[in-house]
Amino acid sequence: MLSLLAANTVSDPIFWENLGLRPYLFEIGSFQLRYYSLAYLIGVIFAYWHLSKMIKAPGAPLAQRHADDLFFYGTLGVILGGRLGYAIFYKPEIWSNPLDVLKLWEGGMSFHGGLVGVLVAIAFVAKRGKLDFIRVCDYIAVSVPMGMLLGRLANFINGELWGRPSDVAWAMVFPMADDQARHPSQLYQAALEGLVPLIILTVLFWFTRARYRPGLLVGLFTLMMGAARFTNEFFRQPDVQLAEFAERTGLSMGQWLTIPLILAGVAVTAYALARKSPATASGAGVPDQR
Repeated sequence: MLSLLAANTVSDPIFWENLGLRPYLFEIGSFQLRYYSLAYLIGVIFAYWHLSKMIKAPGAPLAQRHADDLFFYGTLGVILGGRLGYAIFYKPEIWSNPLDVLKLWEGGMSFHGGLVGVLVAIAFVAKRGKLDFIRVCDYIAVSVPMGMLLGRLANFINGELWGRPSDVAWAMVFPMADDQARHPSQLYQAALEGLVPLIILTVLFWFTRARYRPGLLVGLFTLMMGAARFTNEFFRQPDVQLAEFAERTGLSMGQWLTIPLILAGVAVTAYALARKSPATASGAGVPDQR
């Protein structure tokens, strides 16, 4: 029976090109509205809409004017941080022509760089508005997985960032890679880095008192995101320029960068659960709404 199943999985792989996918929604002349751009746009709009809804619930640590600032500076942080992180950790040769760092349309973004950019934006808005940094992070963390979900789906639609060779039943042949059947690791990432954290954090925020424990939501987000990214890297093909690095060190660049995230997630979650006096629904930490 096992040999029969194995034979079935090796044969008849799925060909990505037969799915009828293309990297853009429509094109007018030389302009293309690409799904990757749409993923960023919809992710940011969703985060702003959901944050605006969340701060209307009791105990919010920020007002709408702060959400507006976070929308602007957070978007800058994602784009600039993500691009700089990619150039620093994944494609350092891009610095030979520094202007290439600004060519966002050529692709190449780093999750870790984008995360740092968002944290810098939150810190700036929190300091200027005299807000509790950790509690603001809690509120932001709930909506971030939507952007991760859409971004990874866009990677799959683009036929990029494919997985390692595999003989699983759902293995796919990606034409931009080679003729080997591979893990559709973009879909694994969409689920584990996007859908699962989005569901868990949304439920915790709206149906439990988790938002009254400073650091719990952002701690869980960091832990889940780090663990998911570390796991998914076992199925994702390392970047060509970093394949030798992964083979030499035993882990991919993404995994090495994710280990501190996992440790930070564990520490922040433990800190949040150990606190004896969580914020209450009476409005602790709510800024001046004027």
